Amino acid sequence: MEKSQRCNKDTNTNIGFCLLPSELIQNILFHLCIPEIIRMKLLNKYVSTTISDRSFIRQLNDGSQRDTWIFVYTRRWRRDNGVLHGFSDRSVRWFKIPVAEILTGEIFPGEELYLLTASGNFLLFASNTHSGIIAVDLVDKSVRRINSCPLGPRGTSSWRRSGMKLVPDPSNPGHFRFMFAELVNNRPVLFTYHSDTTTWHTKEADNTSNWDFKKNSNVFLSLSNRPHESIVMSVDDRSMITRFPAILRPRINQDAIRECPSSVGFSRNDLESQLLHIHGDEYKVVIRLDTTELSKMKKMKSLEVWEISSDGEKWQIVSRAPSHVISNKPCGVMMGCLERRLGVIRVALMTNHEGLWDIIWLDYDKERDKWEWVPMPHCRFLQGSNMAGISFSSGLTISL
Repeated sequence: MEKSQRCNKDTNTNIGFCLLPSELIQNILFHLCIPEIIRMKLLNKYVSTTISDRSFIRQLNDGSQRDTWIFVYTRRWRRDNGVLHGFSDRSVRWFKIPVAEILTGEIFPGEELYLLTASGNFLLFASNTHSGIIAVDLVDKSVRRINSCPLGPRGTSSWRRSGMKLVPDPSNPGHFRFMFAELVNNRPVLFTYHSDTTTWHTKEADNTSNWDFKKNSNVFLSLSNRPHESIVMSVDDRSMITRFPAILRPRINQDAIRECPSSVGFSRNDLESQLLHIHGDEYKVVIRLDTTELSKMKKMKSLEVWEISSDGEKWQIVSRAPSHVISNKPCGVMMGCLERRLGVIRVALMTNHEGLWDIIWLDYDKERDKWEWVPMPHCRFLQGSNMAGISFSSGLTISL
């Protein structure tokens, strides 16, 4: 009886929604995220036709392209297919995305996948079992295997998050370029995969002192992060064919070292104050962790954003996060990712305390010099799961 009443109520709600003027329906849909809109197409033919209107799609994509998503891929056991969850900065809940259904029939039985990176509608997974790369289009629900990398088979541990970039093709939403930088025989080399031609291109970087680069348009790929010096490749994305990538070697000066000693990961030289560095684009975040005396657990003490200087020769501090956005929760493990997009530097930190995972999302608007803590719903899906990748991504779009 209760089920029958619930079905009648849902039917009446659907009918009432469809009786609204199309302009009002579209206005309601503009406030939804793409996954919700895609599900709304299944409501009935009238709503599906409204969503398929080309004018509506253009307006929807114009707004959703500015969204920022964070994707988290988890597995419960070694041979598990894995579960993908996504959260948008203008949503109030996590979306469980059926990526396992999309991959059905496209991957080998028992194949272990790890999320490498994401951008727009595309996610790239690395196969630890078959040492390959798999690209997934979340909206079109298509899958493609990327042919062998020029460096040969690579396990998931060979990929460095800060050394890769996935760039959707703005002129063709169905294609992308995947770039990563690697030191080959101590020579910096850029590898680029073009999905439209299904081919790899390699280009050795110019190792001379060429600091002619534009921060807003160039792509920055990290090659090496040593205690006081980094090696970063700067790629002019608009003239990749005619220009060679440049190599930047930013250092931290002695005054900055005394104020905030640099390290990769946790500092072994200072047990009382440990540092964690997270690199992304031309920025890095330096997090100072303090260990409490009684519990021996770590807490975040400070968080700073650093950037490569205009001449490419040094790291310089940009901003320190105010105390009200610093988490005081204890953590045993902390890791994260960083990206710069639309003038905002975004940092996602994953912490684990006694087996319980949590995610912290911070935004820093450089132009306005404003920090913001992005509220996120509880990550219950993380409990009891093993992390298999986390990535920021630009907004999803619907194809015309």
